[in-house]
Amino acid sequence: MEKGYSDQAYRWNRENYSSRRRFIDIWSFVLLLLYRLWLYNKAWSYPGGVNEAKQAARRRTLAIWIRNTLLDLGPTFIKVGQLFSTRADIFPSEYVEELSKLQDRVPAFSYEQVESIIEQELGRKIPELFQSFEPVPLAAASLGQVHKAVLHNGDAVVVKVQRPGLKKLFEIDLHILKGIARYFQNHPKWGRGRDWMGIYAECCKILWEEIDYLNEGRNADAFRRNFRGYNWVKVPRVYWRYASSRVLTLEYMPGIKISQYEALEAAGIDRKTIARQSAQAYLLQLLDNGFFHADPHPGNIAVSADGSLIFYDFGMMGRIKANVREGLMETLFGIAAKDGDRVVKSLIDLGALAPVEDMSPVRRSVQYMLDNFMDNPVENQSIAAISDDLYEIAYNQPFRFPATFTFVMRAFSTLEGVGKGLDPDFNFMEVAKPYAFQLMSDVNGNDVGNSIFNELSRQAVQVSNTALGLPRRLEDTLEKLERGDVRMRVRAIETERLLRRQSNIQLTTTYAIIIGSFTLSAAILLVKDHVWLAVIASAIALFVAWLMVRILMRLDRYDKMY
Repeated sequence: MEKGYSDQAYRWNRENYSSRRRFIDIWSFVLLLLYRLWLYNKAWSYPGGVNEAKQAARRRTLAIWIRNTLLDLGPTFIKVGQLFSTRADIFPSEYVEELSKLQDRVPAFSYEQVESIIEQELGRKIPELFQSFEPVPLAAASLGQVHKAVLHNGDAVVVKVQRPGLKKLFEIDLHILKGIARYFQNHPKWGRGRDWMGIYAECCKILWEEIDYLNEGRNADAFRRNFRGYNWVKVPRVYWRYASSRVLTLEYMPGIKISQYEALEAAGIDRKTIARQSAQAYLLQLLDNGFFHADPHPGNIAVSADGSLIFYDFGMMGRIKANVREGLMETLFGIAAKDGDRVVKSLIDLGALAPVEDMSPVRRSVQYMLDNFMDNPVENQSIAAISDDLYEIAYNQPFRFPATFTFVMRAFSTLEGVGKGLDPDFNFMEVAKPYAFQLMSDVNGNDVGNSIFNELSRQAVQVSNTALGLPRRLEDTLEKLERGDVRMRVRAIETERLLRRQSNIQLTTTYAIIIGSFTLSAAILLVKDHVWLAVIASAIALFVAWLMVRILMRLDRYDKMY
């Protein structure tokens, strides 16, 4: 175990990476993944036959393997995996769940490397910059590590130092990932309906922003300004004289991790208050400024001795544009009315749903969710359960949840889990209700009553327009029918069955020819004393014969079913 850890430390902490070695490692992972995905769809690869339980177990095993392999591949792929965990529209729920578990618990790099980076970035040696500097880091992550220090004026600070060679590693890995994205984009199966190059561009943007510590410092300053009127929220101050793109110095703000429930109670802190305030802080981020912490896991939130919340790590932040509010309002009205068509249209306008030729399956999925969820009071529902069902519906449908949307849903789920740990009676939806009313009242500067009145008026006008326009629409439809512009899709189940049967018969005939050829070859080779070659030919003949028997059994099953 120690050897494995030291090997990983060596791989991650060097400053020069081999492009050829990275190419081999990354493409080996991709090709092995494609093989395992291909095998997943083959019924013969499941001992004792395939069923849903066995497929689910294999998906779970594959998801765990992907997570572990991404961890071994290093910083770039840990971050890519974390970003992919926001794409429930592309990956099954098992993959999303495992990728969201990717943690930054990685080997620290040496103090000598820390000294070298700080001197390169700040232009002076550590003793000239700091009165004291602890060589052992407080924490190490995939992109960097944090050391405690004291400035010459006596201020206690933490110094965040970027991992050596990280920029070079990103350049190599992202170049390789571009080729992989292009391959998937052009793939006849995996590329259909997917914008892999767009996903690649989004990953690049987020990754480059996150390794720019000056950008993180600006985020921290903006976040602190947004909460300057709330004395129960604290944000570390940035020391800009000791900051660069690879080094960031922040005010030292120690606290108890928000998930350390017993420690909070021992310190005399009211856990119920902390649970509510953590949810309120996040709702304020979304509603007041649209600038929110995109990764509020328990390691990034602590509680000070006086009971204030402390936020850390501002590398990954999200923004909600002002015009998105109106789109969300339209979605909310559609949900309240259980109007699947209206919800679908609003989601298309928000960019969360890609319009396709046949939207009926999507409408049915949305309507199913509305019918099942709206029967329960909002305060009795779980954010985690709702998000899981959203992801389940989104997978393999034309939903395109923006990263911002998924970051918000995941943050809500995380805070709900933390809140229930702090207070078993905590309900995130109950805390959110007043803020939802605030959102409704803020739209167009109207109060809730006016918003609802305007909505009813809009619906009345819409009904009137629909009624008046109905004759014209009927006339247009009849004209299209006369011109032959209306296309009808008819599915003949009996014809499909016959075609499927014919295809299987042709495949059986082909297998029979192959079996005969290899059997004859085996006999000839055996006569010529080529025993091993004869054995190989016989084995191939037996394998093909097994495949043919399976097809014959399938044909028999079709005959019984129809």
